Amino acid sequence: MCGRFVAATPPDQLARYFGAALAETLLPESYNVAPTTDIYAVVDGPNGRELAVFHWGLVPVWAKDIKIGNRMINARAETVATSNAFKHALKKKRCIIPVDGFYEWKAIPGEKRKQPYFVHRLDGEPLAFAGLWETWRGPDRQAEQTLYSSTIITTTANETMQPIHDRMPVILPASKWDEWLDPTNDDIASLQGLLIPAPAHLLTMHPVSTDVNNVRNKGPHLIDPTDPATST
Repeated sequence: MCGRFVAATPPDQLARYFGAALAETLLPESYNVAPTTDIYAVVDGPNGRELAVFHWGLVPVWAKDIKIGNRMINARAETVATSNAFKHALKKKRCIIPVDGFYEWKAIPGEKRKQPYFVHRLDGEPLAFAGLWETWRGPDRQAEQTLYSSTIITTTANETMQPIHDRMPVILPASKWDEWLDPTNDDIASLQGLLIPAPAHLLTMHPVSTDVNNVRNKGPHLIDPTDPATST
């Protein structure tokens, strides 16, 4: 799964990197983005790509309560086309969630605690997570304010990730961004073909302090390499 990530690149730089119009609402940098908070996502709008703000935790249009989004922070690639929560969005509402890296926790044999790792691109460029988005206007669909929400699609781990976890976010190469974002593309089989593990050589990782376990900690020190034996 993917439950925490880093979003520290300035939004104007993100917009340029993805060839998108800048978001109207600007978010502060965070080295510890947690579910149910606002995040950036790149979508295909009427005038081209847009960098927009979404609630992290997808709330389906049929949901009776916004809290369902707490359980919808990730969507599994293997079932996204058949799940009632995600299949509608897969057809028409796909997005890219840009991040600077993400955290994953490795179980330590014989101990209850887990060691957090920071995972990022070897070349330092942003990661383009495959995501879905939805709109929600309350249980009766009559609310005046629309909630825009999103989720991150995960797949099986590649060789780099396997030592610490069996899942990882789907990372889209730039050559596939147009295909994924195009709302007129309804070829589900082709879209599912994009939901595969990233090449192992794309990523690198290192252990970081367990300070990241506390969502109130959001500073850049969270991604500093640390000795696992002293990371507590």
